[in-house]
Amino acid sequence: MRQLRVLGIPAALLVASMAGAHHSALIFNRDVVVAFEGTVTQFGWANPHVYIHVETTDETGEIVEWEFETDATPILSRSGWSRDSLAPGDSVLVRGNPDKNGRAHALLVSLTKEDGEVLAARSYFLRKSDDPTNVPSASTLAGVWELDFSDYTAFYRDWDQIELTERGIASRDSYDVRMDSPEAKCIPMPTPGVVVAPYLNEIVIEDDRVLIRNERYNLERVIYTDGREHPENVEPANQGHSIGWWEGDVLVIDTVAFEPHRSPILGRGVESGSQKHVIERYALTEDGTTIEVEFMLEDPEHMAEAFSGTVRWHYAPHFQMQGFDCDLENSMRYQQQ
Repeated sequence: MRQLRVLGIPAALLVASMAGAHHSALIFNRDVVVAFEGTVTQFGWANPHVYIHVETTDETGEIVEWEFETDATPILSRSGWSRDSLAPGDSVLVRGNPDKNGRAHALLVSLTKEDGEVLAARSYFLRKSDDPTNVPSASTLAGVWELDFSDYTAFYRDWDQIELTERGIASRDSYDVRMDSPEAKCIPMPTPGVVVAPYLNEIVIEDDRVLIRNERYNLERVIYTDGREHPENVEPANQGHSIGWWEGDVLVIDTVAFEPHRSPILGRGVESGSQKHVIERYALTEDGTTIEVEFMLEDPEHMAEAFSGTVRWHYAPHFQMQGFDCDLENSMRYQQQ
């Protein structure tokens, strides 16, 4: 049961690792994989993170219990997991990205059971279907949609390059992901960060509004399309106040009045300012399989330039929105480790 450290990460494992949108992901070393055999001691099926405890013997012969953090239950369910996938006493081979602080704590890459079954987050791949040649298509924006993972990684790479103001730099440099993360308190990310939250999205079109739902935190955005303007003294909210209009078949969304949020886009800890303003455009592609979501974020208090880009949502009617209730104790766990 000797622990191994692997510097060259196989591509399949790297995809599973990079896809995780963990609010504590910064504490893991994504360039290293630890791998060892051990025995499951605990399997906590809860949100926003499922935790797996595995006991093993280190190189000195001492018994060590590792804690592996992985995704939320909706993502794992679509990847073939269930609350009965593991039980105390199961023998497993685990691989994970270790905690940078050297603790027996890691982000799960994959887990292999005694019977050879391999479990990993997001192993269902994009737009899974019994018939891969039959790609579903939609005639409107309404329906269930799934993010393209390549856009997820590109979004955060580009966000990391944005030039900040002095205030933005101070906010970033003072950020402690363990203690300051709003998501550790079950507070969702606002747009545009939520646009790339790697969970299912559902769009509902009504006569006077559009609803955009995301599984994470059972989030629902309301976009008023009845011609109203933003109220002068609108009360700030986590997702802001959104109005929208149609330009042909394209939905345009204008959002202001965001509540202060210490990390509105994961990865830097830059605050939201009172002047934050987001414009989004949702356009169905000609073949009906994809929505192209263009976004533009301005926050002159913290950003010296606007942040803009495009991500893609793929039509996924074969998946059901599951959502989850955030368990505060579970969410705050990594703060106390």
